[in-house]
Formats: sequence, C-alpha cells, structure tokens
Amino acid sequence: MLGRLAGQALADRRERARRRKQAAHAKNLPRAAIIFGAGAEPGIGAAVARRAAAGGLRVYVTGRSIGKLDDTVAGIRAAGHEAEAVIADVTDEAQIAAVFDRAVAAGYAVELVVFNVGTNRPGKFLDIDPVRLEQSWRADCLSGFRVGQHAVRHMQGIGGGTLLFTGASASLRGRAGFGAFASNKAGLRSLSQSMAREFGPQNIHVAHVIIDGLVDGARLRGVMPGLVEGRGKDGALDPTAVAETYWMLHRQHRSAWTQEIDLRPCRENW
Repeated sequence: MLGRLAGQALADRRERARRRKQAAHAKNLPRAAIIFGAGAEPGIGAAVARRAAAGGLRVYVTGRSIGKLDDTVAGIRAAGHEAEAVIADVTDEAQIAAVFDRAVAAGYAVELVVFNVGTNRPGKFLDIDPVRLEQSWRADCLSGFRVGQHAVRHMQGIGGGTLLFTGASASLRGRAGFGAFASNKAGLRSLSQSMAREFGPQNIHVAHVIIDGLVDGARLRGVMPGLVEGRGKDGALDPTAVAETYWMLHRQHRSAWTQEIDLRPCRENW
C-alpha cells in the first residue's frame, strides 16, 4: 500500500514538472482561440470570434457549414485580424481533436475555447423516443464534455486558459415541450461547475453563460421573420453585446473569477 502511494506521489511530481516545462515553453508562443459552433453572422459564435480576433488572438471558427464559416472569417480578415475556418462536428471526438492539433501544428497556444452548441428543438414529451433523446444529449452535453477534456489537457500544458460554455434558460428550468433540451443543458451546466472547481486551481477558468432570451441573429430572423422587430428596441439579445461579456470573462483577473453569469434583454420577462 505504502509503495503504491509513494509511486503515485512520484508520478504526480513528474507530471507537474512536465507541465511546468511545457508552460514555460508556451509563454513564447502566439495565442489562439477556438470557437466550437461559430455559426453564421450575425450570431453569438461569430460575434465572439470577432471579439477574440480583435483582442489579438488567432481565431479558429468551427461548424458544419463551410459557407457560414467562410463569411465569418472573411469579415474578421477584412478588419485586419487572423481567422481560419475548420469544419468540425462536435459529436465526433476525432474532429474535435483535429481542431486542437491544427492550432498546435501552426505553433499556437490555445488560451480561449468557447463551446457554443445547442439544438433547442421543442417537442412534446410523449413524442420523444429514446434514440432522439440520446442524439440530442450527444449534441448538447456529451460534445461539451469532449471539448472540455481536450481544452483542459491543452491548457494544462500551456499554464492555463479560459473555457466558456453557452447555456440557456433551459439550463435552469425545464419548460413544457423542452424536456430533452432542458435535461441536456442542465447537465452541461453541472459539468461546467465541476470543471471550474477542479481546474480553477490550475489556472483554468471555466465559466457558464446563460442566454435567457431571444438572440437577434441569422437563425431567429430566418425562422421567424419580424419577431425581433416586434420586440421593440433592445428586445432581443445583441450578439455583439453578448460577445463583450464573453471577452470580459476571458480577461478577468483570477482573484475574482465568475463561474456563471446570465444575460437577458431589458424587456425580458423573468
């Protein structure tokens, strides 16, 4: 028993020494951000990518539609900043790993990772079959777990970083007709809390952002034209304003980190 404990203690010391060596090397590397679920302009993911690029990071924007990603990258580059589009399905762990590998191969240390994924498809509870429930869980929750593992392992090697999860009203409460989405988002929220407590002492800031309200983005305007205008001025969340909060979280001093923050329009009923 004592021999196993001593062996584990020695292994832990060696691992800490390895990480310190990696972190010392990483201090000289240029910095990058990865936005999983960047989406189209306008939208939260694209806006966060623009803000990170304006803050001096090379941004890797990921998603499943190259057309949407290319538009976001073009806008960032037009502003004189660095960005690259990478096709990646977050339900495929190999594709998640490939995004990190791409940044590392280019000589960058990824100090900011944003998980901005959510299906948010309503459906009556009795109409949800187990296969659909599991598929939505894999997209909204399991993929966040996988992104989180890759992000933490990378950030341990560079001395720290920021991992931000996009949440929703469903993270806190389950509305009728949103049973699957609520269970997924609640799971992601709890996951972020556990990660924050475990990895905060390692200089890895994990935060959860609750988006409580309609987002004035391409997705909403495409599905429900006129709804945003009907809400009146500032009746929906402005993606650019949301992105400022994400950047604030990334830049927070570690003596006063936020683990969770909720954002909603001034007109929102809550």
